Amino acid sequence: MKSIIDVTISYQAFREIVLLLTRHRQLTVAMARREIADRYAGQSLGMLWALIHPLVVMGVYVFIFAYVIKMKVGGTAELPLDYTAYLLSGLIPWMCFQESMSKASVVIVNNANLVKQVVFPIEVLPVKVVISSLFSMVLTLSFLVLYVLISTHALLWTYLLLPVLLMGHIFTLIGINYMLSAIGAYFRDLKEFVQIFNTIGLYLIPIFYLPDQVPQIFRPLLYCNPFSYIIWCYQDILYFGRFEHPWAWGVCFIMALISFVGGYRIFRKLKSLFGNVL
Repeated sequence: MKSIIDVTISYQAFREIVLLLTRHRQLTVAMARREIADRYAGQSLGMLWALIHPLVVMGVYVFIFAYVIKMKVGGTAELPLDYTAYLLSGLIPWMCFQESMSKASVVIVNNANLVKQVVFPIEVLPVKVVISSLFSMVLTLSFLVLYVLISTHALLWTYLLLPVLLMGHIFTLIGINYMLSAIGAYFRDLKEFVQIFNTIGLYLIPIFYLPDQVPQIFRPLLYCNPFSYIIWCYQDILYFGRFEHPWAWGVCFIMALISFVGGYRIFRKLKSLFGNVL
């Protein structure tokens, strides 16, 4: 009986947030566009920084791991592309997670004037962070596709699945952002914990190395990390060109649904007191 009630409540929460975001979609997109524009306002290169900054970061990682540490990946039937493509296929989505979660942890505090307005739909604030973070990700993904096309003179058929995976990615991010934004309004130190997690989390998912390169005793850590599964899905599409990790897809989309509904339920429960803590 209790499980049936939980499913009903979750369905109602899912339906509620979908209807709310659909109703306020124009406001959400407009706020995301404004955030992107304001970020680069007054700078000589403007929005080019949305591409330059991540490219520089990715270039540094490629140089260190491919040319200094000299990681050997690729050139075989099992690992079809080179190490640069392997690294970027996991690093690009993780950088999107990093940016989105960092902003989400302070989005309610930074928009206190809007939160205190009774008529403003504060549910759009965590979502507009997701949209603005995806802007840079789409640009860098385009760069990766171009790199693969130039280096191999062909593209993997699995690239056609990117919109499907991006949808799961968006649902996951929205749920995480709802949770972080709600907790961040009460616990201001959350942003520091998120920054620490973003730094160490980069090395706790299979971005710079293959899972087989991890000592057997530590390998379960990869499977306990929920972010590993979405990275494996991106690697399937962008690097392997096949379903190398088929079980990761099921976990990824189940996690997206649980995150989306669970994050919103936490946000909905805590938002009534936002005005008192800001």
